[in-house]
Amino acid sequence: MADSPLINQLIDALRCLPGIGPKSAQRIAYHLLQRDNEGARRLARALNEAVDKVRHCERCRAFSEGPVCRLCLSTKRDRSLLCVVESPTDVQAVEEADYSGLYFVLMGRLSPLDGIGPDDLGIDKLAALLDEGNIKEVILATNLTVEGEATAHYVGELVHAKGIRATRIAHGVPLGGELEYIDSGTLSQAIMGRREI
Repeated sequence: MADSPLINQLIDALRCLPGIGPKSAQRIAYHLLQRDNEGARRLARALNEAVDKVRHCERCRAFSEGPVCRLCLSTKRDRSLLCVVESPTDVQAVEEADYSGLYFVLMGRLSPLDGIGPDDLGIDKLAALLDEGNIKEVILATNLTVEGEATAHYVGELVHAKGIRATRIAHGVPLGGELEYIDSGTLSQAIMGRREI
């Protein structure tokens, strides 16, 4: 660590970022201080403004600068379709796939070992959204992990109990993938999830 308490404070602050260890934090701190003072000031301003002004959308729980996000306000979205995802980054990924429905962001996944239950995921807000009567299909797009699958199952049961169609995103061989390079677990899921053509 540096002799300067301010530099040490900056390095410690940078370590809160995912994937940033002590060495990476030190390199970033020194870069900002030595080569990019204006970039550091811009970063600080943007971070302060985002922390002060960004909140969760009251409907879908994605990040928003207003009470309701631009996707929920859009009149061009298919309001009968709801995609349930784990995080705001998942919203961005699904948007890039030309999805045109609405979203609900869980802000996590069920994980009893970590003390994360249904109440922590806003399931009550999801249930209220489903009770409005506009949603005809819920696409479960949680990650393909044990916790993601458990979350999809839990949400799917809630959706079915309300008489709404629940579907799960397909998983398996990626577009352009060659079978000889696909691991057996992925290939097994692709075979089980096959559909008629």
